[in-house]
Amino acid sequence: MRDAGARSGPTVLRLLLGAQLRRLRKQSGITPEKAASTIRASHAKISRLELGRVGFKERDVADLLTLYGIVDPDDRAALLTLARQANVPGWWHKYSDVVPDWFEFYVGLEEATSVIRCYELQFVPGLLQTQEYARAVVLLGNAGRAGDDVERRVDLRMRRQQRLTGPSAATLWAVVDEAALRRPIGGAKVMRAQIEHLIEVTRRPNVTLQVVPFDRGGHSASGGPFTILRFNEPELPDVVYMEQLTSALYLDKPEDTEAYTQVMNALCVEARPASRTTAFLEELLADL
Repeated sequence: MRDAGARSGPTVLRLLLGAQLRRLRKQSGITPEKAASTIRASHAKISRLELGRVGFKERDVADLLTLYGIVDPDDRAALLTLARQANVPGWWHKYSDVVPDWFEFYVGLEEATSVIRCYELQFVPGLLQTQEYARAVVLLGNAGRAGDDVERRVDLRMRRQQRLTGPSAATLWAVVDEAALRRPIGGAKVMRAQIEHLIEVTRRPNVTLQVVPFDRGGHSASGGPFTILRFNEPELPDVVYMEQLTSALYLDKPEDTEAYTQVMNALCVEARPASRTTAFLEELLADL
């Protein structure tokens, strides 16, 4: 677990450590209330710790390990080291002035995931956007903000795209509604460059793009866009992410993630085959 966490970044380290503490607490028969009293905290804080949603104080982890009967020096040292590593800020922390906490958490998950499956209705997925297209999207939701603020948001989006390159690149399987590709975000010139970029990027072996055409009528994803994140670490469940106007929803219960996985699988069947995506994008280019 320690080695996997070191590759994954602080967000997943917190998830791994939280899951381990939850397992140890339940194994020892300790209630959340008693655990909270031991570290002079609330029941809610124990819940957040076990969900990996907050940072860990080494003293709190040490006290909880003692409460749970973990006295072996090697076992304690491994978990305390994990707690220290989990508190090291990720590269995305420098963008915290322009990114809300609920999205910082997503970026941390994205950095550690091995497979990303997403459905988009209105926009090209962020990991596949050109800089000019990304800027136009950011401006739609941040009209009136300072130019530096907008550019930092765009920079973050471009930096996130590095997750799809390199020896440990994640696999991306995106399903996009045809409307997202026909909507001229940023104007015809920007959209043309965006379509050309999609043709290029989908040649990568780890990127798959499918399009749900207008002639399919209704389809499975009537609830709107969503993303499914899957991790290499067996201790971590899949996570479904759904962004809202001022917050986001994260689902990790098996019954929830399985429901969204079934919807995603159905979308992949309803969409045009990935082998036809390039031809469709070339047709779009001819219309621009």
